[in-house]
Amino acid sequence: MLMEQASLADIVAQGERMGIRCVAGDPEGVAVSGVQIVAKDDLRQASPGRLVIVAMPHGAVPRPYQVDIAIRHAIGARCAGIVFAGDFPIAETARALAERGGLPVLMSAVTPSELAVLLDRAIRGGAEEALSRAEYAIARATAAAGDAPGRPMEAVLDEVGAALGARLTLVEDPGVPWSEPHAVCVGEVPVGRLVADRDDASVTVALPVIAAMLSRILQRQLQARFGPVRSRADLIVELVFAESARIDRLAVEATRAGLPVSLSHAVAWLIPTHRHDPEQRPPAVLASSVELHALQLVDRRDEVWHLATFHDDIVMVASEETGAADHQRRLRDVMEAVAAHARSVAGEEWAFTVGLGTPQSGAAGLRQSATEAHIAADAAVAGGRAGGIEVTDVTGLRRVLLDFYASPLSRSLLDDILAPLDALGPERAAIAMRTLVAYLGHRNSLARAGAELNLHANAVNYRVRRIEQTLGLDLNEPDVRFSVELACRVRLAASGR
Repeated sequence: MLMEQASLADIVAQGERMGIRCVAGDPEGVAVSGVQIVAKDDLRQASPGRLVIVAMPHGAVPRPYQVDIAIRHAIGARCAGIVFAGDFPIAETARALAERGGLPVLMSAVTPSELAVLLDRAIRGGAEEALSRAEYAIARATAAAGDAPGRPMEAVLDEVGAALGARLTLVEDPGVPWSEPHAVCVGEVPVGRLVADRDDASVTVALPVIAAMLSRILQRQLQARFGPVRSRADLIVELVFAESARIDRLAVEATRAGLPVSLSHAVAWLIPTHRHDPEQRPPAVLASSVELHALQLVDRRDEVWHLATFHDDIVMVASEETGAADHQRRLRDVMEAVAAHARSVAGEEWAFTVGLGTPQSGAAGLRQSATEAHIAADAAVAGGRAGGIEVTDVTGLRRVLLDFYASPLSRSLLDDILAPLDALGPERAAIAMRTLVAYLGHRNSLARAGAELNLHANAVNYRVRRIEQTLGLDLNEPDVRFSVELACRVRLAASGR
């Protein structure tokens, strides 16, 4: 009984799995109806359309003239192809015969009986062949995982795809559900989906397992590449928020850890906010996805990059030699791409506001640039400008105020002064601070303060007296006036009001 026709090219493509290789002739377009083991002297009786395996005594190697005769007989019998056991050179005469007669010539390292079973299974197809092919591809994926850290992912995909008999591609898709069988993830972060250019039973069985294996390979590769960068993230957060007295010690620790604190640093601060619910937390996977994308984005750039997370915020640091041109612009270019990726992961109902600090040198400079970036982003969100990229106004008095506000100790002292106003609630506290700035800024002039606030002088007087009672302070005292005005101006500058 004739078997269903199969493609010899497809069988040869799986040659590594079955231990065969084509040494002459072209298997493309050749149909195979079955497999047959034939003694070299009986090739005249071979069935047409069959792939014939030449039976030889164990370990025997045919002479060149015997190979030529076997090829002539297989061509005459209209065989689909001929397979010789062993590994020996094919003479030019044999190659020329095979080319003229359109007969693919194969070599096999497998015994004829074992090879016949494998080929028969491949030709017939069905569940057994699909499972065999899938099992082999999974085994190759497992082997590739062992030496994957130093290999390009494309090479791993090519190797595993050849074993499966399909072309595999990793399609970037950060929105793919992690539960999808073909999803490739790094930890809990989806990076894409694994797709094949053919759809059969073996691909259906193997693809989820190969996708899971690729996930582990990617995780190992990224850990090897970005592990040292990630380990320095905590030091960046400490440098930004530590007390001034600890800066020198932290700078030494950062240098030992490989953080180039002596360079010039420009910092970007990204704040995610929900457009309709300010209290809503961003998706749990967002920070990890943005971190992975950002590190891959800057991996081949000339600047030194570091990324840290603080609560839901992302802090990006670009470091290079002092005086480098367009330092902040290059940081901006990267953050535009990072914000776009964040939107693709979280959805359009989320806004991602980026504040950019100016390039500053040394550990204190990194801290200063981060403070500028944080305040710029906070001010944009508070001022209803969420979703854009903001640069801190660092000229004149505002720069002095931001320098002062950069110290956690200074912020703590100012918060102590304004604590009674904060207890009134955000809106009433803001009104009180604006009233105080206008009043104290005009040397306690009720008329000038009223003109600035668009209020009657009596209304200003009423407000000021109520604020004095709330603060429990005497605003006629020069030192008190200075402290309160400084606290209000710094707070308002920090909030963007």
